[in-house]
Amino acid sequence: MADDCDPAAVFALLDDEYARTILAATSQQSMTATELSDQCDMSLSTVYRRTEDLETCGLLETRTEIDADGHHTAVYSARLERLTVELTDGVYDVSLSTKSRTREFADAFTDLWEGL
Repeated sequence: MADDCDPAAVFALLDDEYARTILAATSQQSMTATELSDQCDMSLSTVYRRTEDLETCGLLETRTEIDADGHHTAVYSARLERLTVELTDGVYDVSLSTKSRTREFADAFTDLWEGL
């Protein structure tokens, strides 16, 4: 979890229907903001606000894809695999288990190399 994201922020995000919908959709496949807007039936501005919040807490990641015509597109993927909440002596401890990005970096390098 990002260092600046406290348990209350994580709880608030996961209480938000739009944020949960984005996480669920991007856990199945990576999607652009436009694809999320269409599939999840929400405005682009809502998608951008929620994806920024989710990314801040380490629940979502963004990578940039470059189209053949040179345009850049942000693609979102869920990183959350498991969320654990413990309450001990009045203190919440929230820990996240996220997907490893090692394979994605290897794939990106291969794609880059092959594109040269």
